[in-house]
Amino acid sequence: MDFAHDDRTEQLLGDLRTFLDERVVPALPEFDAQLSGSDDRWAWSRVPVLGELRAEARERGLWNLFLPGEHGAGLTNLQYAPLAELTGRCIRLAPAVLNCAAPDTGNMEVLAQFGTDAQKTQWLEPLLRGEIRSAFAMTEPDVASSDATNIELSIRREGDEYVVNGRKWWITGAMNPDCRVFIVMGKTDPDADRHRQQSMVLVPRDTPGLEVVRGMEVFGYDDHDHGGHAELRFTDVRVPVTNLVAGEGDGFAIAQARLGPGRIHHCMRSIGLAEVAVEAMCRRVSERVAFGRPLAEQGVVRDWIAESRVRIEQLRLLVLKTAWLMDTVGNKGAHTEIQAIKIATPKTVEWILDKAIQAHGAAGLSQDTELAAAFAGIRTLRFADGPDEVHKNALAKAELRRHTR
Repeated sequence: MDFAHDDRTEQLLGDLRTFLDERVVPALPEFDAQLSGSDDRWAWSRVPVLGELRAEARERGLWNLFLPGEHGAGLTNLQYAPLAELTGRCIRLAPAVLNCAAPDTGNMEVLAQFGTDAQKTQWLEPLLRGEIRSAFAMTEPDVASSDATNIELSIRREGDEYVVNGRKWWITGAMNPDCRVFIVMGKTDPDADRHRQQSMVLVPRDTPGLEVVRGMEVFGYDDHDHGGHAELRFTDVRVPVTNLVAGEGDGFAIAQARLGPGRIHHCMRSIGLAEVAVEAMCRRVSERVAFGRPLAEQGVVRDWIAESRVRIEQLRLLVLKTAWLMDTVGNKGAHTEIQAIKIATPKTVEWILDKAIQAHGAAGLSQDTELAAAFAGIRTLRFADGPDEVHKNALAKAELRRHTR
């Protein structure tokens, strides 16, 4: 078993590490200052320094690394995974600089895999160039959206149009005025088979009847530097039937196809974030003295550090195995492992962040470090792309089948 990266991955890792260390990480304070001084705090994609860094990323060949095939860099999941981990070291800025930020990544994957030629020309190509943003509208306030078949938003066909009515919330990126299109999941046939009732349609932002009701906050953070999360209302929103993604009844299957790669992207970035947290924790405890000796000499603190290293290494190996399986046997064949990393990663990284916060004392709770905001972000991953309990239930059912046949 060879644990080394191939030559192309090693080259990209070196290039990306240099770019992050020399240009992206040092630019974060400038990005924050420019966004704070802008007329629209949600318009993070218009910040000048971000535009400069994105142009440089394209020149360096570090653009759209996440997307396989003709539309992206042509990397496998296993090749992209360590690159995604590196971006997690500057998670607020690096993914956006490389045009590898959610939810655009998943939406580009949907359009590349299921979109018509016209849909690709109108929406995929400007997304690939980083000219516009997008959002994925699935979660709803009035139903348990952990079961995607509960989705109630109505997509009703009338002649050559679909009429959309309903509510959505926690729609990531929707507050950004550059979010020009929504991929909206709803029901086209409530009487069909349970997993064939749903469809997806493309709804441009300026379509009459589409209302951005409000921005949502996560533990008091509005994530304005990522385009925020929004509640939406659709009232007799009309789009042409050509805006249907794939076919009627394909919505549930498309959602599952979209979420597989997204989960591994989230997990690898989160591991990069965990590495930064461990580094911050080690620096802090080496500098602080309590009860007559450095915190680094306290047994409980050393236990946190040792446990963090062990948990990161275990997690990384599981995520890399999952990436390899996705490349070799496909997302369906890697289903168990995809569920496993989705369960393990947020919980593990949340634990590490908690210990880093504890090691920083009250400073760990403040705006003076990135730890509190990172903790809030990681906590959301226990809901995003499906809550822990749903994945555990499915994983347990598969395990039971293996041993009770």
